[in-house]
Amino acid sequence: MAMTACATSPTKVTAEGTTDNPVWPKWDSVTFDNKRGTFPDLTSLREVKPGMTKDQIYQLLGRPHYAEVWRPREWNYLFHFHTPGVGTNDVTTCQFKLLFDQDKFTRSQYWNPVDPIDGACPPKLEEPTASVQPPAPLDAKLQRYTLNADALFAFDKYSLNDMLPGGRRDLDELAARLNTFDELNSVIITGHTDYLGSDAYNLTLSQNRAKTVVDYLTARGIPAQIIRAYGAGETTPVKQCNANQPRAQLIECLQPNRRVTVDVDGSGILNP
Repeated sequence: MAMTACATSPTKVTAEGTTDNPVWPKWDSVTFDNKRGTFPDLTSLREVKPGMTKDQIYQLLGRPHYAEVWRPREWNYLFHFHTPGVGTNDVTTCQFKLLFDQDKFTRSQYWNPVDPIDGACPPKLEEPTASVQPPAPLDAKLQRYTLNADALFAFDKYSLNDMLPGGRRDLDELAARLNTFDELNSVIITGHTDYLGSDAYNLTLSQNRAKTVVDYLTARGIPAQIIRAYGAGETTPVKQCNANQPRAQLIECLQPNRRVTVDVDGSGILNP
C-alpha cells in the first residue's frame, strides 16, 4: 500500500470533487489527539453525504486528523472501529478521505485499510434501530396546501425575519382562506427539506420552519389550539435527482422537496 504525505503531494481533485487516484498521507503522520486518531460516532459517520459544507462535516466528525495544506479540498481522518475477532486487539483501523468540489461542498469519499492491511473499510457494523416512524397516510378528508420553502424563506433560514416577501404573501392568502371556513377542526403544518446536509440538521431546519409558519398563521387569527407543527426533514421526498450533476443544477432539481405542507380538516375550500 503506497502512502505519500498529503502535505507534499495532495490528491489531484477535479472541479467536481472527485479523483481517479486518491493519495493517502502516511497513516502514522496523524496529528489529531496525540497522533492516535479517534473512534468515530457511527451515527454521525453515517450522516456524511455529498453536498455538505466544511462546517457541517466539522460538527459531525471534528477537524481533519492530518496536517492539511492551506485551504485544502481534501480532509483526511484516521478512524478506529471495534471489530471483535478482527484487527489488533479487536480493533480495525482505517483512513477516511473526503473531497470537496470547487464550491467547497463534499462530493466524494474514500477509505483506505490500515490494520488489518486487507481489512474491510469501513467494517460492516450493526445498523442502528430506526428512530423515526414512517408518516401516517393522509386522511382522505383533509385538504392539502403546499408552500414552496424557497419562496418562503431565505436559503438555509427559518425565522420570521428570514421570511421572503413572496412567502408572506402566500401565507397571508392561506390565512385569509382559512378564516373563511365555516368550521376549522385542525391544521397540520409539516416542514420538508432536500437531502443536502445531515439528517439531524435537516430535521431541525424543517421543524423550525414549520413552527415559524404556525406563529405566522396564529398572528393572523388562526386558533393556536388547533394547529400542530411537525418536521419531516428529508424523509418524504417527492422528486429524485442525479447526485452527480453540478451542485447548482442539483439544488434546482431538488427544489420540490423543499416545501411546507398544510393539511386542513374543516368545512371550507382551501384550493379554489
